[in-house]
Amino acid sequence: MIPLLHDFDGETVLVFGGGRVGARKARRFAREARVVVVSPEFVDVDGDGSPFGGAELVRAAPDPDEVDGWFDRADPALVVAATDDGGLNERIEAVARDRGVLVNRTDQHGGRDPGSVVVPATVRDDPVVAAVATGGASPALSRLLRQRIETEIADAGAMAELTGEVRAELQAEGVPPEERRAAVRAVVRSDAVWKALDTGKTKARQVVADVISDVTGETA
Repeated sequence: MIPLLHDFDGETVLVFGGGRVGARKARRFAREARVVVVSPEFVDVDGDGSPFGGAELVRAAPDPDEVDGWFDRADPALVVAATDDGGLNERIEAVARDRGVLVNRTDQHGGRDPGSVVVPATVRDDPVVAAVATGGASPALSRLLRQRIETEIADAGAMAELTGEVRAELQAEGVPPEERRAAVRAVVRSDAVWKALDTGKTKARQVVADVISDVTGETA
């Protein structure tokens, strides 16, 4: 499998299954997409609100012959087969493949058919996103690695925004491409800049100016 990032803004994700797995998938995609969850039952709402992340919940028990109709109504970019009925999940997957729709089948692990989607464990510090997956073989390992990555990318979002600004400013000042790249690399690799990010952007900017001056003779 080759990992890709997909923009689901303005898209619909159709989830079959209202159990804990279906709820987890719905929460994940509801950050960005319209999510429709179809199930005869849904896990209970807890004290923090809906476990489905604000997804549209449709109480229905579709049989395999009705799956096509749900695809017609939702027009999904991705479908998640998360029911406890293997035959229904198989039908959902088959319809998705016939229609060229991405499919994530949650009752399969390890080897996947071509076109299958594995939803990875992700860590976000916007605009930075890091993901790890085991091909569906070991979700527990994915969660452990995600926890380790969380500590490694602290302040990565702030660093991405800062270096993006610096690169644009150096380009506007006419700094040659090779010097720009060297300057940004120096900023990213500077322990002093990473430490300064903890105290705020103003302090980090001061440290960045010193780092860039050492590389290009220019200040940011």
